[in-house]
This record gives sequence, structure tokens and C-alpha cells, in this order.
Amino acid sequence: MEVDVSKIEPGQLLRVEWRGKPVWIVRRNQATLDDLAKHDNKLRDPDSAEPQQPEYAQNAYRSIKPELFVAVGLCTHLGCSPTYLPDSFGEQVQGITSGFFCPCHGSKFDMAGRVFQGVPAPLNLVIPPYYYVNDTSILVGADKEGA
Repeated sequence: MEVDVSKIEPGQLLRVEWRGKPVWIVRRNQATLDDLAKHDNKLRDPDSAEPQQPEYAQNAYRSIKPELFVAVGLCTHLGCSPTYLPDSFGEQVQGITSGFFCPCHGSKFDMAGRVFQGVPAPLNLVIPPYYYVNDTSILVGADKEGA
């Protein structure tokens, strides 16, 4: 599925569907990117050691380009769809402005889709295969080599 990402504003979440699942695309601002390294001690898998993402997204941002986050929008606990809290996540995890909260059972994920400790979700959010077709579009569902 090809998605135009050129009009996504910083902090905005775009939802698309891939293989019957919601996929989130969020444009992260620099402050959000800077905050990602500040709470590794609160995360279950801060280095993304579990294979929940393609190799090219196994980095601090869990993405190809730091500013654009692409993830399957399903909680890794029971498959509910978490809520994006762009400005009020601090009510869930003190000191963190933005993140994803699953109200069904209380799982919490940061803006790289990494799961916090002490919640039911066992794994980070899944990062689907994707690549940049050009500067304004991504193709969700395939790696560039396999396209």
C-alpha cells in the first residue's frame, strides 16, 4: 500500500489499513526524538532485541528516517488498538509527553512503540516492512529488496 506522507504535520498520526490491520504513521518532532533516549530504564525492551521490526528499523527510533514512525497499531497483549496521546501521555507515564496507551488492560508504549515495564503487553509494537518510494511516499508491506 503506497502512502503519501508529505502532508503529515509534526505530531500528527495518519491511520491506514494494511492486511486488515491498522497501521499508524506519525511525524515526530525533534523534541519527541530527543526524549526517546531519556526513559530507556523504564522500558521492557529498550534496544528492540525482540524481532518485532525489520533489521533496518532496529535502531533507537525504530524507523528508517527518525522523524517518521510506522507501526502496526495493535497492542501486543491481546490485539486491542491503543490510543495515541500526543500531549497527555504524562498522565500515564510521568515526564513523558507523548505515547500510546491501551485502555483495555493498561499497556503503554513510547513514541518508538517500545513497551514500558509493568504492563501486560510483552513486546514492543510491530513495525511492518516498508520503504520510501521517494521523498513523499512510503510503501507499506514490502521491503525495498522484495518489492
